[in-house]
Amino acid sequence: MRKPRKAKKTLFRLWTYICRYKWRVVAAIVISVTSNLFSLLGPLLLGKAIGVIGDAAGGVDFKAVVFYCALLAFFYVISSVMSYILSVMMIKLSQQMTKRMRKDIFDSVTELSVAFFDRHQAGDIISHISYDVDRVNASLSNDLVQIVSSLITVVGSFIMMLSISPPLVITYAATLPVSFLLARYMGKKVRPMFHERSVKLGELNGYAEEIIGGHKTIRAYRKENYFASLFKDKNRIAVDAHYIAEYNASFVGPCMMMINNAAMALISVFGSLFYIYGGLALEGLAAFILYSRKFSGPITEIANISSELQSALSAAERVFALIDEPREAADADKAQPLVTTGGEVDFTNVRFGYDDESPVIRNLNLNIPKGSLVAVAGPTGAGKTTIINLLMRFYDPQKGEIKIDGREIREVTRKSLRRGFAMILQDSWLFHGTVFENIAYGRADRGDVAMDEVVAAAKAAQIHNYINSLPDGYNTILSENGTNISQGQKQLISIARAMMSQADMLIFDEATSNVDTWTEKKIQSAMTRLMRGKDGGGKTCFVIAHRLSAIRDADIILVVKDGDIAERGAHKELIELGGVYAGLYKSQFS
Repeated sequence: MRKPRKAKKTLFRLWTYICRYKWRVVAAIVISVTSNLFSLLGPLLLGKAIGVIGDAAGGVDFKAVVFYCALLAFFYVISSVMSYILSVMMIKLSQQMTKRMRKDIFDSVTELSVAFFDRHQAGDIISHISYDVDRVNASLSNDLVQIVSSLITVVGSFIMMLSISPPLVITYAATLPVSFLLARYMGKKVRPMFHERSVKLGELNGYAEEIIGGHKTIRAYRKENYFASLFKDKNRIAVDAHYIAEYNASFVGPCMMMINNAAMALISVFGSLFYIYGGLALEGLAAFILYSRKFSGPITEIANISSELQSALSAAERVFALIDEPREAADADKAQPLVTTGGEVDFTNVRFGYDDESPVIRNLNLNIPKGSLVAVAGPTGAGKTTIINLLMRFYDPQKGEIKIDGREIREVTRKSLRRGFAMILQDSWLFHGTVFENIAYGRADRGDVAMDEVVAAAKAAQIHNYINSLPDGYNTILSENGTNISQGQKQLISIARAMMSQADMLIFDEATSNVDTWTEKKIQSAMTRLMRGKDGGGKTCFVIAHRLSAIRDADIILVVKDGDIAERGAHKELIELGGVYAGLYKSQFS
């Protein structure tokens, strides 16, 4: 189990968020102090009321009693109203901070490298944004108010107790070191447990997200019971982690209450002795006892909410850990925008592995003339997609260099490099929005897009007629990830989006692997139009495909095996060679 960061550091980070709303915080502190001061007058007035009983030769001064009780009620009502106002202010403040914290997380996530998402489950990241931030918010809106009020009450009560009877304060203070040491010990003990609880919950969310995403496959293979049993195990682990944390934290409240009751017993004994021997008046004894309850009550309350505080601190640690994740490496100091002049690509002695001990690309040397259609084939795991990841600078090579139009890609800005490519992937991503917005997204950073341009791109991608058949045409809302249209239609919309980008280089990564033969031919026809470009000069295109029928017309076919280019050439040449490509082709078409 990872040792958590120090609570002080986490609290300081939380304080930096609070300080962004300093005037609200100042107002909240003023209201809190005023409310608690009114409340602290209660025991003093009640002691005065008790003190006047028995005056005037054994009678009761009812006027004085009524006066003190009325004043007591007035101060308590004012204190309650101000406490309500404070609670409302803190709820609004915590919501503003939550909004800012979620924005910081999302901004961080959008700047993280692809490698981070390859290592972490989406569900775990979502758990940070939702559950962990909610835990921090709950603590800020409820626990923080309680802590601030408790501190003011404790300090105020101590001052009043000291003014009434310093000897009794010394008697009461004998139990304070025990309370302090217990709270410190339990805090150090349970904080790692709450961190572990958050981690296990994140893993459970990640697993659930994965299973829900693949529910069709699970049903098709009748594996419901199998995955349900796996979920049961992960759920049990998460519940056990939750129970262990809460179980250990639950000791704090009863232990603190026992210590406070022992302190109350000491005060009662010694206070009675002081009263008997004339060292303390009755009203002073009554007020001291009431102040001692006010003093110990907040300490007990803080102990009782310690589990929530530890949970919030652990959640905050995970939130800040995500915010502090290293961003994608910055561009070189002298990096310049890439201005493509056709898209000639060179790989020179490129070596890369996702870890140092297992290279995926060993020593890649490759020259791709501009305007070429390059197909990358090979068995699964050979490194086909890795070549694309390097070309887009999702990863950087460990050795060697990659050039586009004679410029090393690490010497140009990532934004301009990636703008030079249009990608159509196996799983096309469409966002919740209109068809128009999804197609226009290809030029979202290049100014306004006219409907005529979108329609022209859709016609070229052979999806225009289908779009017109939709209830609202180009204004039809697509559901999240385009689940209300077929895979082939999603691919055609993605191709229309790529046409809108007007990029000089194209990447098709298994773009036709999830569709039927008829739709594949339609997509290939749209791909051909996209490759040719408006001026007919052609774009440099990279096509990764397991279906070799999709790459027979490529200018160059690269056969990747074990991280190297095993074969290269046109389709006919490779078939005549009778090597790896010929074997793959025959296995599909024999």
